[in-house]
Amino acid sequence: MIVFRILFYIENSIQDGQIIAGTGQRRVISKRVHFVEIKKNGDAVSAGFAPYLDYRAPNNDERNRVLSALQQESWLKDDVEDIAISFAIQNIIPNHLNEVRDRKKVLLDKMESAVKERLTSEIQYWDFRANELREKESLGKRNAKLNADQAARRAEELAARLEKRLSEIAQERKITAMPPVVVGGALIVPKGWFGQNENMETNADTQSRHTIEKIAMQTVSNIERELGYEPKDVSAEKCGYDIESLVPENLRKDGNCLRFIEVKGRRADADTVTVSKNEILTALNKPNEFILAIVMVDGDATRTVYLKKPFTSSPDFGAVSVTYKIDDILQQGIIVLKR
Repeated sequence: MIVFRILFYIENSIQDGQIIAGTGQRRVISKRVHFVEIKKNGDAVSAGFAPYLDYRAPNNDERNRVLSALQQESWLKDDVEDIAISFAIQNIIPNHLNEVRDRKKVLLDKMESAVKERLTSEIQYWDFRANELREKESLGKRNAKLNADQAARRAEELAARLEKRLSEIAQERKITAMPPVVVGGALIVPKGWFGQNENMETNADTQSRHTIEKIAMQTVSNIERELGYEPKDVSAEKCGYDIESLVPENLRKDGNCLRFIEVKGRRADADTVTVSKNEILTALNKPNEFILAIVMVDGDATRTVYLKKPFTSSPDFGAVSVTYKIDDILQQGIIVLKR
């Protein structure tokens, strides 16, 4: 049975402890719009980075049919907005918060180390100069341009500056999430609800495609585990990639704690691969974390290629998906794994 869904646009901001002058408000350091879908049974799922790109507005006839059918959808009168917000708080926002914290920690650790090294060195220099000048002054040798008191004050100013800068860095480490806000929503009506069944695949074709996709997903999951990562199948959530792979702390670079892998399973004789607009935009938005995994399946044998930065530009506004020649996309992207 084909049923309606609701898509909510939820804005989430991350702030640190720095206070913006004149406002008394804490500084926002990251802001994102997350998408949550609610099903008729009340289940909520993450809808990815830009799910609306796979949708279109209804025509007048479709709109009238939907408005008439909505009278029977009593579940829409429930607190579906609260369900979306609760889901975001529990399942989406913590990932955003942890990602920002990890990235900022790396940056602030480097900054704090550099500040301490530079200012401490200057403080020690001016302390030494103050003592040196004081000894000379006690012997009656005064410096016309700089005396001991001036050098000592310079050391004190630098010490105060160091304390102030370290305090500012400490405030920047106080990273918290602000309450999420629903900024929009849409009713999603599956195309099949209107009885449009053109271009439907045969049962045999569907079975074959599903088998290849299953083999490809299992292959990539096994590779991720061999590399030391912790893969999680999120393909059902339609978030712009199929596998979310957790990076252990000892393997993290530049604070990246997740790998987003889009898996494309293809027959061994296939020469093209089709990528949705949502997947392309996810790759462009997450260039350092996104991986396109192309798995060529020949019975029980597979050949897998991992591509970083496989896309160079966004698809056309009206495009739903883009089909690439496999040879072309292999040359376009950066091959980081081949087996």
